[in-house]
Amino acid sequence: MNWIENLELKIKNESIIVGVVGLGYVGLPLAVSFSKKYNVVGCDLKKEKINLLKENKSYVEDIKDSEINLNRFQPTTDLKELEKCNFIFITVPTPLREDKSPDLSYIQTAAENVGKILKKGQFIILKSTTFPGTTEEYLIPILEKESKLKPIKDFGVAYSPERVDPGNQKFNIENTPNVVGGLTPEFTEICAMFYQNITEKVVKVKDCKTAEAVKMIENIFRNVNIALVNELALIFDKMDISIWEALDAASTKPYGFMPFYPGPGVGGHCIPLDPYYLAHRAKQFEIIPRFIETAGEINDFMPIHIVNLAKRGLTRIGKTIRDSKILIMGLSYKGNISDTRESPAADIIVELLEQGAQIKVHDPYAKCIKTRFGHFYTENLEESIEWAECAIITTNHKDYTKLKPLKTKLDQNNLVIVDSHNIFQPNQKNTSKNLYII
Repeated sequence: MNWIENLELKIKNESIIVGVVGLGYVGLPLAVSFSKKYNVVGCDLKKEKINLLKENKSYVEDIKDSEINLNRFQPTTDLKELEKCNFIFITVPTPLREDKSPDLSYIQTAAENVGKILKKGQFIILKSTTFPGTTEEYLIPILEKESKLKPIKDFGVAYSPERVDPGNQKFNIENTPNVVGGLTPEFTEICAMFYQNITEKVVKVKDCKTAEAVKMIENIFRNVNIALVNELALIFDKMDISIWEALDAASTKPYGFMPFYPGPGVGGHCIPLDPYYLAHRAKQFEIIPRFIETAGEINDFMPIHIVNLAKRGLTRIGKTIRDSKILIMGLSYKGNISDTRESPAADIIVELLEQGAQIKVHDPYAKCIKTRFGHFYTENLEESIEWAECAIITTNHKDYTKLKPLKTKLDQNNLVIVDSHNIFQPNQKNTSKNLYII
């Protein structure tokens, strides 16, 4: 019996041991889901994470403490524990460098560490979001070099894009279709057979790079459509047209239209980054992705537009932005979660500080946000509203809908509000000249 047949038998017998490298927003939910069926080894280099997990404490909002089953889940910083695993997932960050080029250093480190303990018969699945070609041209050579083993002959490799939506209570790893693409058709089948034990549907594609392309399509689709409505918002602002009213009416068309909504920019660990990942790869093939790059530029401009709306409002009440007291309401990149990665709020704060404004911040979920001017920590909301001359709603948290202290001060003509998500008074006609909706 060769190693592939042995692995297939273990899948059928449900005697698989799963390894997960990187226990963040993607890795921890993955490890918890697999631990319902298999024994799981979860590795992360951050000791504080491992210590929390060993105490049955989750640091990821979508995972409850009660879901951490230490009878089946072994959190550790010791990568040697992965030697006993049959499948090893790599779920590490893929950020951008300062020049907006892909930073694959986390994948490199993970691949080097896994390669050092890699044994014949193990199967590696990369889940980190990245450009097509990363698995075959970047990951596999590192695994080969460190392990002195050969793919296909000695170990398996596949790519399966993560489809985590933080804060989404409806969809999770188990009920969201999982896409898999292996280095060979046989590896695709093995990976699909493995996934079928924990997920409702598996979608098989030709190879690793096709699976990588799937993730690029999903996120760039969102990025460019958000950029489109952001540009429409900029145009309609000059025409005194409500983008929100126009979108609501357009959405009544029962075919051929899918609504996207404007905002202060895009955030999170994927959507703002993936266009740059694909653009980097496209240029290696001498293709200039003009449409994708333009979308990124539009979304990157939106924090400046938000600041310009604040300036417009402050000018109307006889103030300049310099020394004005401005409250940033919302630090996370999307509503009702605490994740501040790539949040447009950071860019808005920096732009305001550069123009001399005084800043306070609030978020019901995030404790602080990091900017190049340092960390800003959330303060008491009612006291901050009382202090502020301008409030900018940057995140669509449910807590900010129809907030009474905000409305009272607005009605008294003592406050400028910039609502970048149309959540403050979404179903009411705006009668205040001090309320600016994107």
